[in-house]
This record gives sequence, structure tokens and C-alpha cells, in this order.
Amino acid sequence: MTTSNESAPSDFSNEDFMTNPSLAMDACFTAFDKDGDDRLSLAEFTLICRALFRNDKGHIYVVPSERLDEMFAVFDKNEDGYIDREEFQFCWNQWIKTIVRPISAFLIVDVQNDFISGSLNISNCSAQQNGLEVIDPINKLLDTVDFDSVFYSLDWHPSDHVSFIDNIKQRPIHPTSPLNADNAQVYDTVIFAGPPPMKQRLWPRHCVQDSWGSELHKDLKIVDQGIKVYKGTNPEVDSYSVFWDNKKLSDTTLCGQLRMKGATDIYVCGLAYDVCVGATAIDALSAGYRTILIDDCCRGVDVNDIESTKQTMISNNGVIINSREVKAMVEGRDRRPELGYKLAMELKNADSDLSKNNACRRQSQPQQDRPQ
Repeated sequence: MTTSNESAPSDFSNEDFMTNPSLAMDACFTAFDKDGDDRLSLAEFTLICRALFRNDKGHIYVVPSERLDEMFAVFDKNEDGYIDREEFQFCWNQWIKTIVRPISAFLIVDVQNDFISGSLNISNCSAQQNGLEVIDPINKLLDTVDFDSVFYSLDWHPSDHVSFIDNIKQRPIHPTSPLNADNAQVYDTVIFAGPPPMKQRLWPRHCVQDSWGSELHKDLKIVDQGIKVYKGTNPEVDSYSVFWDNKKLSDTTLCGQLRMKGATDIYVCGLAYDVCVGATAIDALSAGYRTILIDDCCRGVDVNDIESTKQTMISNNGVIINSREVKAMVEGRDRRPELGYKLAMELKNADSDLSKNNACRRQSQPQQDRPQ
């Protein structure tokens, strides 16, 4: 494709191009309908993707052909091999607009005293990483990036919590457990009797409600409109993810807050990379959100588990980036194909949270009223 073919319609970041939604949609369709037959072929849809998926330096991201086929099929609803103007309206409103103007939530996970210098200081774990190192890059993002919402999660355990090793004798151990109450040590996994039987990794007592260890670190910036989310409050169930407890028995306030904000993209970071951060990112993907893990704003417990977390993210269409890349992505100037593919696959399922969020926010919020 030549430069002249791409120049005008490819500038999805151009404010003028997005000012009037209906005119912009028609202009986009016409610009890429190269043969003028009033429908878009797969080849013409591919040109849209070349214009759409690029970074703020103009680099075009390569989209594998099989993924182009899958995304095209989402919008070719009558399966005639083309996207007509009615089908393109869905593509424009639910897909292109979200990619160009995402609604971004910043989720800072468990940057608490106990994980940095307290009873569960992660620098004492096998990876020997310093949790304090996440604070400066997180603060810089809070100072320089205009997120639509900011959330801080806190481990918030009652004193009799099931994960504390010094509480191990408070609950019966299942006969199939590889360890018993007398020989289990910190970081071991036991099976409690339940019912039902429940695997549990054992941790030092940490982040007990209203203790110094449960407080967010004093150097972490707390923004005025930041929302705190408390997890791990049920003494009988551990809760790594900020979305749900480990048994998916109950959710936190995060799910409702994200829906209320109309969030499409979630940027996740904090402590510990391979435990609560990883569980949260995976749950965000499972819930249908376009999920971005900020690598240099995380520190973890075990190097192998950190790598496993990264692989799970990538295999589920998440993206792992450095904090210097965040601003351009939040502003819609760096548009990753993995996230576009993730969104298209969610749009196949009308019942997904992200699909519902998109429909609601596009109906209720005119483009000119969107945060810029």
C-alpha cells in the first residue's frame, strides 16, 4: 500500500477525524472502499487494520492473516464475505472507537508496607526483588498520564485469616494434604478439610486490617479521585485477585466500579507480580477487558512464576509493556493489534462485560463529550 493511499484516512488520532461521529464513520468507510462498490472486502478491511494498528511513531504493527480473518468475520454478520455500511456501523461504534479512544483504568495492586519492608517483604523471597522499586515509576505515571480512573487495592485480612501459617492449627487438615500442621512451613501448600477440601499456600501473617503493615506505602502517591478496593476480608478464603476471591465465591467492589466507569482498558501493576498482580490481570482478561501489564512497575516472589504469569498474559491476548509506553497507549496514539483482536473476540459474545460496556457508553456518551 502506498503512502498516498494511507495518508488521510489512516490518521485515526486526528481530532478532526473524530469530531463528528457519523460523518467520520462515512468518511472512513468511503476512504477504504477502494473499488467503490459500497462494501468492504477482506483486503479493504486489511487496509483499515494497517491504518489502525500502529504506534505514535508511525510504525505499522503486523497482524497475522488468520487474525485478520477472525476479526473480519466478527463484523461480516451475514457471512457474505463483505462488510456493508450497516455492518460497518457496528464495527465503527463498538470496535474502532474503542481502539482509538479507550477508557483506561489504572489498577495499582497491594503496594503496602508489609510487602515492601514488613512481615512479607518480597525481597526475602526467592526472586529477591525490591518492592520499593515500583513506587517511582508508578508515581511518574500518576503525574503524567491522564487515566480515566485510578484504583488502589489493599490486602485487608482479619487476624484469623486462613492463609496465615500461625493459624494453621485452627482448621482441620484433609487426609490427602502432602503436609500436616506440624511440618508445614511458610510458602508451603496444604489442603484444608473444608468442606470442600481447599488448597492453601501458607504465608506469614501480613496486612492485618488497620495495622501499619496493611497501609499503602507512605511514598506512593494517592490521587484525589483514587478508589480503594479491599480484598481478602473473608477469613476462610484467600483472595489474590482484586476482582474475586480465589474460589470465585464473591467479588469485590471493583467489578461494579469498572462497569460504572465504562472502562475498556485496564493497566495493572504493583505487588506481587506472580501472585496478586498476575491473578488480577488474568481475571481482567477473563472478564473481557483489554488488559495491559506494566512490567517495570511490578516486582514478584519467584522468577519462574513471574515468567509463567507473563506467558499466560500473552497467550490470552494481554499485552506487557514498559511504563514509558503507557501514555501513548492511553491517549490512543499507540494501538496494539493484540488488544484489537481481544476486543473483536469479546464482541462475538454479546453477553460479555466489555461488549455491554461499549454498547452502553456509546449510546449515553456523545463523542464530543468524551475525555480527550
